[in-house]
Amino acid sequence: MSLESFHTNKYKLLIQDHLYQTILFLLEEGIEFSVAAELRYCSFSPELPSQITAAFGEVTLFALAGYTFETAELDEADLYFEAGFGAEGFGSHVHIPLLAIKQLFVEEYPIAINISEPIREKAAQTETHSSMEALLNNPENQKLLKKQKKR
Repeated sequence: MSLESFHTNKYKLLIQDHLYQTILFLLEEGIEFSVAAELRYCSFSPELPSQITAAFGEVTLFALAGYTFETAELDEADLYFEAGFGAEGFGSHVHIPLLAIKQLFVEEYPIAINISEPIREKAAQTETHSSMEALLNNPENQKLLKKQKKR
Protein backbone atom coordinates (compact mmCIF):
# COMPACT_ATOMS: atom_id res chain seq x y z
CA MET A 1 0.00 0.00 0.00
CA SER A 2 1.33 3.41 -0.93
CA LEU A 3 1.21 6.18 1.63
CA GLU A 4 1.40 8.87 -1.07
CA SER A 5 -2.37 9.44 -0.86
CA PHE A 6 -1.93 10.57 2.75
CA HIS A 7 0.38 13.39 1.70
CA THR A 8 -2.00 15.00 -0.78
CA ASN A 9 -3.74 18.29 -0.08
CA LYS A 10 -7.08 16.48 -0.40
CA TYR A 11 -6.23 14.20 2.53
CA LYS A 12 -4.63 17.00 4.52
CA LEU A 13 -7.84 19.02 4.32
CA LEU A 14 -9.84 15.96 5.37
CA ILE A 15 -7.66 15.14 8.39
CA GLN A 16 -7.36 18.80 9.39
CA ASP A 17 -11.15 19.05 9.51
CA HIS A 18 -11.34 15.76 11.43
CA LEU A 19 -8.83 17.03 14.03
CA TYR A 20 -10.69 20.35 14.24
CA GLN A 21 -14.07 18.67 14.75
CA THR A 22 -12.65 16.22 17.31
CA ILE A 23 -10.92 18.92 19.37
CA LEU A 24 -13.99 21.15 19.14
CA PHE A 25 -16.08 18.29 20.51
CA LEU A 26 -13.62 17.74 23.38
CA LEU A 27 -13.55 21.43 24.26
CA GLU A 28 -17.34 21.81 24.11
CA GLU A 29 -17.88 18.70 26.23
CA GLY A 30 -15.23 19.70 28.78
CA ILE A 31 -13.18 16.56 28.14
CA GLU A 32 -9.50 17.03 28.98
CA PHE A 33 -7.12 15.52 26.45
CA SER A 34 -3.51 15.26 25.34
CA VAL A 35 -1.90 16.15 22.04
CA ALA A 36 1.20 14.50 20.58
CA ALA A 37 2.63 17.06 18.15
CA GLU A 38 5.72 17.47 16.01
CA LEU A 39 7.78 20.01 17.90
CA ARG A 40 9.38 21.58 14.81
CA TYR A 41 5.99 23.01 13.81
CA CYS A 42 5.05 24.28 17.29
CA SER A 43 5.79 27.80 18.47
CA PHE A 44 6.06 29.24 21.97
CA SER A 45 5.63 32.82 23.12
CA PRO A 46 7.79 33.59 24.97
CA GLU A 47 10.32 31.09 23.67
CA LEU A 48 11.10 28.29 26.09
CA PRO A 49 14.55 28.13 27.70
CA SER A 50 16.88 25.65 26.02
CA GLN A 51 17.12 23.49 29.17
CA ILE A 52 13.39 22.84 28.85
CA THR A 53 13.30 22.19 25.09
CA ALA A 54 16.33 19.89 25.40
CA ALA A 55 14.07 17.44 27.23
CA PHE A 56 11.52 17.38 24.38
CA GLY A 57 11.52 14.76 21.65
CA GLU A 58 10.65 15.24 17.98
CA VAL A 59 7.07 14.43 18.92
CA THR A 60 6.09 15.94 22.27
CA LEU A 61 3.03 15.23 24.39
CA PHE A 62 1.08 18.22 25.70
CA ALA A 63 -1.60 17.54 28.33
CA LEU A 64 -4.53 19.94 28.15
CA ALA A 65 -5.93 19.76 31.67
CA GLY A 66 -6.88 22.28 34.33
CA TYR A 67 -5.76 25.82 33.51
CA THR A 68 -4.17 24.73 30.22
CA PHE A 69 -7.49 23.22 29.09
CA GLU A 70 -9.37 26.37 30.13
CA THR A 71 -7.08 28.55 28.00
CA ALA A 72 -7.38 26.37 24.88
CA GLU A 73 -8.57 28.09 21.72
CA LEU A 74 -9.16 26.55 18.33
CA ASP A 75 -9.60 27.73 14.78
CA GLU A 76 -9.86 25.73 11.55
CA ALA A 77 -6.07 25.44 11.23
CA ASP A 78 -4.53 25.83 14.68
CA LEU A 79 -4.74 24.98 18.38
CA TYR A 80 -3.58 27.52 20.99
CA PHE A 81 -3.18 27.26 24.75
CA GLU A 82 -1.15 28.49 27.70
CA ALA A 83 1.00 26.05 29.62
CA GLY A 84 3.68 25.88 32.28
CA PHE A 85 6.92 24.03 31.51
CA GLY A 86 9.76 22.68 33.62
CA ALA A 87 10.06 22.52 37.39
CA GLU A 88 9.46 26.27 37.69
CA GLY A 89 6.32 26.15 35.52
CA PHE A 90 7.74 28.58 32.92
CA GLY A 91 4.63 30.05 31.28
CA SER A 92 4.25 30.22 27.53
CA HIS A 93 1.53 30.50 24.89
CA VAL A 94 1.69 27.44 22.64
CA HIS A 95 0.63 27.43 18.99
CA ILE A 96 0.22 24.10 17.19
CA PRO A 97 -0.92 23.81 13.57
CA LEU A 98 -3.58 21.08 13.50
CA LEU A 99 -1.66 19.08 10.89
CA ALA A 100 1.35 18.97 13.25
CA ILE A 101 -0.78 16.94 15.65
CA LYS A 102 0.12 13.27 15.27
CA GLN A 103 -2.26 11.86 17.88
CA LEU A 104 -5.03 12.94 20.23
CA PHE A 105 -5.54 11.06 23.50
CA VAL A 106 -8.28 10.96 26.09
CA GLU A 107 -6.71 9.36 29.14
CA GLU A 108 -4.63 6.54 27.66
CA TYR A 109 -6.83 6.02 24.61
CA PRO A 110 -5.75 7.33 21.19
CA ILE A 111 -8.85 8.86 19.60
CA ALA A 112 -7.31 10.39 16.44
CA ILE A 113 -4.19 9.66 14.41
CA ASN A 114 -2.64 11.80 11.67
CA ILE A 115 0.18 10.64 9.40
CA SER A 116 0.24 13.67 7.11
CA GLU A 117 2.61 16.61 7.34
CA PRO A 118 1.62 20.26 7.70
CA ILE A 119 1.42 22.26 4.50
CA ARG A 120 4.81 23.81 3.96
CA GLU A 121 5.11 27.55 4.59
CA LYS A 122 7.70 27.78 1.82
CA ALA A 123 5.02 27.80 -0.88
CA ALA A 124 3.21 30.65 0.86
CA GLN A 125 6.47 32.59 1.21
CA THR A 126 7.21 32.12 -2.49
CA GLU A 127 3.81 33.54 -3.39
CA THR A 128 4.38 36.53 -1.10
CA HIS A 129 7.81 37.09 -2.60
CA SER A 130 6.35 36.91 -6.11
CA SER A 131 3.57 39.33 -5.16
CA MET A 132 6.14 41.78 -3.81
CA GLU A 133 8.15 41.48 -7.01
CA ALA A 134 5.03 42.14 -9.06
CA LEU A 135 4.26 45.18 -6.92
CA LEU A 136 7.76 46.60 -7.26
CA ASN A 137 7.93 45.89 -11.00
CA ASN A 138 5.12 48.37 -11.60
CA PRO A 139 6.71 51.83 -12.13
CA GLU A 140 3.65 53.57 -10.65
CA ASN A 141 4.11 51.68 -7.38
CA GLN A 142 7.80 52.57 -7.30
CA LYS A 143 6.87 56.27 -7.57
CA LEU A 144 4.49 55.91 -4.63
CA LEU A 145 7.15 54.20 -2.54
CA LYS A 146 9.66 56.97 -3.32
CA LYS A 147 7.13 59.62 -2.27
CA GLN A 148 6.48 57.71 0.95
CA LYS A 149 10.22 57.58 1.75
CA LYS A 150 10.60 61.37 1.27
CA ARG A 151 8.01 62.04 4.00
